[in-house]
Amino acid sequence: MKPAPGTYALILRCPSKASAGVGRLGRIDLKRGYYIYVGSAFGPGGVRARVTRHCRTEKARRWHIDYLREFVTPLGAWYSHSPVHLEHTWAQHIGAMPGVSSIPRFGCSDCRCASHLFYTARPPDMAGFVALAGGDVETWSYA
Repeated sequence: MKPAPGTYALILRCPSKASAGVGRLGRIDLKRGYYIYVGSAFGPGGVRARVTRHCRTEKARRWHIDYLREFVTPLGAWYSHSPVHLEHTWAQHIGAMPGVSSIPRFGCSDCRCASHLFYTARPPDMAGFVALAGGDVETWSYA
């Protein structure tokens, strides 16, 4: 992953049920399974800086996703360094995938999307996502 602008989908695993307070959004009940958080990073450091920030446990809580980090483990990310802002399109495609449900209003206080956080009981299907979204999507694994 390069320190270049782009869009990402952070893949997270939640090992057990939990209830997380998420700033003004309120409490979110988390289920055991997988979460996909869609975001964009068009500032300094690009996708690499943003995704690695989300993976850290010690940080100021700036975005909704920061409140979940203590309950979920990052597994990796799907990303694109396309100069086109794909965040909202990706959120629509992920929400349309079989077996995926959205967490209402999460991560989308600055747009009209229904959500930027999605849940699935099974590991997320990158091939299914790429088939819907198209374009050049790469993967990064958190080690």
